[in-house]
Amino acid sequence: METREHVTRKFKDIDEEKLMDLAYAYCDDCMSGTKEVATGSGKIVSIRDRFVPTIDYFLHHWLRKHEFEFYTKMGLWKVRQDPTHPYHDISNKIVDMFKALATDIVANEGKAIFYAKNALGMTDRAVTENTNIDTITIKYESPD
Repeated sequence: METREHVTRKFKDIDEEKLMDLAYAYCDDCMSGTKEVATGSGKIVSIRDRFVPTIDYFLHHWLRKHEFEFYTKMGLWKVRQDPTHPYHDISNKIVDMFKALATDIVANEGKAIFYAKNALGMTDRAVTENTNIDTITIKYESPD
């Protein structure tokens, strides 16, 4: 892989258009997902089952499967934190696109709800109230 020169740093030379095309293709693949299920009669049918897109799968498997070298998850995080990095905007665009699709799938299909909510930073928080009461005494009286 070639590197791109910057004032004082070197960056991987990435084909941004191909990277975006691969990100769109991955989202299309997630949206067109299906799974086989058995019907009551025992017949196997294919039903629509969208997949929640993840950055990990995209970076570690999808890009490798399509022979495209990019950054690791940690490298991507650094790119996204550095507004001077040449791939800052495209990296944020891809992550935002995956989150939007994941949010739609979670909201409309209840897919992998706990995993997806966690990955998207969505949490259910228990509300507790401290009444500063140390002991509660309950007395039972019998009606004799």
